[in-house]
Amino acid sequence: MRQARPYSAMFSGGVSARTGPHALPLARIKKIMKRSAGDSSGVVDGGARMISGEAPVVFSKACELFIAELTRRAWAATLEGKRRTVHKEDVASAVQNTDLFDFLVDVVMADLGHDDHHMD
Repeated sequence: MRQARPYSAMFSGGVSARTGPHALPLARIKKIMKRSAGDSSGVVDGGARMISGEAPVVFSKACELFIAELTRRAWAATLEGKRRTVHKEDVASAVQNTDLFDFLVDVVMADLGHDDHHMD
């Protein structure tokens, strides 16, 4: 008996890798994957040439989950400030207060115009 693939649950309900409703455009994800694959591996030719149809779908779902989690944490910072609109400072606060998002600290702080990593 054949077992389901690890990501087959994403395809249930007739949704396929090519035609399913995705919040993020799969072509854009695939383009980023192709461009990024060679950055850290030292490959000179620009990265991955072949990417399966399922890989961008998995990345799309991962991006959705990432955005949702960052939004939840930014929303918490918004509520602490007794506001109802999320500002970039709320996103920065979420990034700084969550170890999982440490890789974004430099990006967020640069966008806020801060040279150091400490919010006032």
